[in-house]
Amino acid sequence: MDYKNLGLRVGIEIHQQLNTGKLFCSCDSELVDEHHKEFVRNLRPTQSELGEIDKAALEEAERKLQFRYQTVPCSCLVEADEEPPHDANRLAIEASLEMALLLGAIPVDEIHFMRKIVIDGSNTGGFQRTALIATKGSFELHGKRFGMSSICLEEDAARKMTEHASEVTYRLDRLGIPLIEIATDPDMSTPEEARAVAARLGALLRATKKVRRGIGTIREDINISIAGGARVEIKGAQDLRLIPVYVEEEVKRQLALLDVKDVLRKRGTKPVIVDIRDLSGLLRGTSCKVLRSALDSGGRVLGVKLEKFAGTMGRTEAGVKRLGAEIAAHARVAGVKGLFHSDELPGYGITRAEVEDIGTMLSAEAEDAFVLVADSEEKARAALTRVVDRANIGLSGVPEETRDPLPDGQSVYSRPLPGKDRMYPETDVKPILISEKVLKSIELNLPELPEAKVSRLTKEYSINKEQAEALINNAYDDEFELLAGSLGNAPVVARIYLNIFPELEKAGLDQDNVKVEMVRELLSALDKGTFAKEAIPDILHWMLKNDVRDVEKASESLGVSSVGLSDVRAICERVVKERESYIKERGKSALGPIMGIVMKELRGKVDGKIISEILNEKIEQLLS
Repeated sequence: MDYKNLGLRVGIEIHQQLNTGKLFCSCDSELVDEHHKEFVRNLRPTQSELGEIDKAALEEAERKLQFRYQTVPCSCLVEADEEPPHDANRLAIEASLEMALLLGAIPVDEIHFMRKIVIDGSNTGGFQRTALIATKGSFELHGKRFGMSSICLEEDAARKMTEHASEVTYRLDRLGIPLIEIATDPDMSTPEEARAVAARLGALLRATKKVRRGIGTIREDINISIAGGARVEIKGAQDLRLIPVYVEEEVKRQLALLDVKDVLRKRGTKPVIVDIRDLSGLLRGTSCKVLRSALDSGGRVLGVKLEKFAGTMGRTEAGVKRLGAEIAAHARVAGVKGLFHSDELPGYGITRAEVEDIGTMLSAEAEDAFVLVADSEEKARAALTRVVDRANIGLSGVPEETRDPLPDGQSVYSRPLPGKDRMYPETDVKPILISEKVLKSIELNLPELPEAKVSRLTKEYSINKEQAEALINNAYDDEFELLAGSLGNAPVVARIYLNIFPELEKAGLDQDNVKVEMVRELLSALDKGTFAKEAIPDILHWMLKNDVRDVEKASESLGVSSVGLSDVRAICERVVKERESYIKERGKSALGPIMGIVMKELRGKVDGKIISEILNEKIEQLLS
């Protein structure tokens, strides 16, 4: 696609958890597998300081959900919103200021926390605390400068565990963990630029050594728009590799909706008036399992005509979703599981004759579409009202909204795009003055930039650029320097972290249990000649599998103790003699297969390089 002509604009909001402890209490910030007690809340939208209610909060209230909260061993009254917040965590504030200075942003003179209304249950009090830290930062990447509009510090939400019907369960272990939020300007004009900017910000955050690592500790909100479209926020993307896909798919979706708008305008389509009809009697004998299930349980089948909307509901020829997927997502807000629209019928057990009968009952013409919903009458009517509202928005093209990311790079409607009406001052947290002394201290201790560290590691430890980048990206650089600096053997240290660790993970073992002291002990034993470097994967695998931290015991149990050079020569001579005819037939190309045979016998007991040199010598003697 020609993104320049499409007027693509992308901005990103990075949300990164800090490892500084919780923001407004002293509770542990580790996630746990078990909970203790529970309490239940119902949340309602409140007015902003200007007396207005945010439309996103209003839609959340329409879901009429109840929220169950699971406490954990360290949960406190602050997390339950039964006690005022404690003073803001100074380490978290300094970490956010450090990131601001890395981005060349201008810190505020005084930090004021605000309340942001959020009533999806993810916060026990119905709001999230957030504070502006700095503005107007930027950095250069691939010859282009990207602006950072703001750096904020906020508290993370509770962790969603389950959602059933009208109740959602959250756990409080994640609630209150500090988040740095970095919002960029909409300066990215291609999907790949968006990924590159997100990767750069992630690298800078990791450079501070003050961030948490692992799945869910960093999330990206992607703001996307094209000319004639609208700003849409895809909220909570976690896979960096999928960012370009989300951007590309959103562009396709907006183009499809703009095409729908053009079709409707050419037809002279007018806004639909809600006229819901009860089709239960007509469809009482249907073979459609969904409709029959609803009717058998006392529900109703309701329908509504969308005048001159025919052909705009299904996918495009290229498979891009159009209005059908959009109205279905809006209907689900009312609590129904789904709907049927005329562009996909007959199908799903609904016959052609039934489609014709429905069209007759709804007075539908050839250019008209219709939608069916089967549920309790209250839910079905609420869903169809939302269907009509969303269909009418289609006359204007693309609405501003928040969408949830899906694993395949698609997204689905979540709620309206929130506005300024959801913010109001937090009176329970006192303002924090940022002095020049504090800023100077942070500035003098800024971390080494990733590109500078890559250059230094390659020079000091004779590893290649790709290895240095991988060590930094996986946060192994400090351990690598500690071990390679004190024990040497940098290539082996790099191999342990970059090659052996992934092998352990693939085998279902937790490499996080391999602590730096265990690696130090391994390298010390290797340096003494206790075993060869080829034995390291097997030793680590054995230690993790058997929950043993004794390197000597592991090497003895595996039988990989080092053997003498004379024994190695004897084994090589024997193998060469046993395969004399094969070697004479293959010549020097026999070295590889013969090497494999010897390595199988001596794996982990002697360095492969030594075996290769001895075998090469013996094979040359045989062939001469």
